Amino acid sequence: MTINLKFKSLLAIAFLSSFSSLAAVGAEENTEESDGLAPEATAADAELSFRDIPYLDKAFIDAAPADRKDGISVGGLGVDGGNKDMIVKLAQEIADGKHGRFDSLLVAHKGKFLFESYYKRGRINLAHGQASAVKAYTSLALGRAIQMGYLTMADLDKPLISFLKDLDSTKLVEGAEKITLHKALTMHGGLSVSSDKWEELQENPAQLKGQGLVQSLLEHSGPITAESQTYLYGNFNPMLVMTVIDAVVPGTAQDFIKKEILDKLGITNYSWQTHVSGLPEAGWRVNMTSRDMLKLGNVVINNGKWQGEQLISADYLAKATSGIVKPTEDWMPDTYRYGYFWYQTPIAVGDQNFGATFAWGGGGQRIIVVEDLDIIVVITGHDREDTIMDQVSKIILPAFVN
Repeated sequence: MTINLKFKSLLAIAFLSSFSSLAAVGAEENTEESDGLAPEATAADAELSFRDIPYLDKAFIDAAPADRKDGISVGGLGVDGGNKDMIVKLAQEIADGKHGRFDSLLVAHKGKFLFESYYKRGRINLAHGQASAVKAYTSLALGRAIQMGYLTMADLDKPLISFLKDLDSTKLVEGAEKITLHKALTMHGGLSVSSDKWEELQENPAQLKGQGLVQSLLEHSGPITAESQTYLYGNFNPMLVMTVIDAVVPGTAQDFIKKEILDKLGITNYSWQTHVSGLPEAGWRVNMTSRDMLKLGNVVINNGKWQGEQLISADYLAKATSGIVKPTEDWMPDTYRYGYFWYQTPIAVGDQNFGATFAWGGGGQRIIVVEDLDIIVVITGHDREDTIMDQVSKIILPAFVN
């Protein structure tokens, strides 16, 4: 079953490569600061796939976001912090396509939402594909389970299979008990299931339902060893975590995510697709609006709190957003580190360094939290090169330092 409320036909964009075929369409965008209402998706837009959403004729750039009574406090850029000219100039450059194909840029500072802009396929009420940023949201769901007492911090280092009571342990590969939540959350699960074997397993989806997913993976993987438990992005790790969430919370993981995170934050305009296992997707295929991404950033920057309630375990969140391991992909910047599905990197501004924590999805989906400056930056896009972090370090952060 799919968690899906508004814009149910809009599909999440999964991987960076899926953006490569998107064509640039639409008229030259007006780059002046807007004084009207933010662009909204029409009913006709809601029936289209993301790639068919028409580009805006005119970019929307607002240095004083409207209060939409959605739980987000608003202010004015320049008045409540930040260099307005620098941010607006960057927004105009994004509108002109100078930095790639991006759909929104939002900035909050010291608890106030100060800047909102939409371009290309961005709309204020359009739930945008999140790609791999969803992994960070899965991490928050686990942190919520810990906050509510369904797991403890000590459980992070216990065998993951110990939480899955429906498994037949006699059929599992050697070393299956070496996979812990900590290992899975840092992409060190150590599974070795070939793509051909996975395709074969999916031909009989009934065996993959619920904990059957983990049963099948651990029957057909090679042994789990210290050598196999090295960093390997993806590799079923997010779904291992989601399966544990589903096993330990009351009801289902789907209901838990809706009731204990999305409903708490007032997030109603989203879609959350379902994995072949029947569980919620843990690493992609979720759509969410830019403003709702900002709410998730607010939870992170406030140590797990939302409007005074401790939503996510503070101890868990501190660990999740710390640089635990170094990713090994050769295309990954050397300064990047990985926590529990969240990235970290220092960003230099002049002679100062500021630590940034961020959720990251291919094509330009980001929730960036810079605690030292009390800044949250939200970005959505469909850009293959996805180099917008350069502008975050060169323009956005300096605008709040100078």
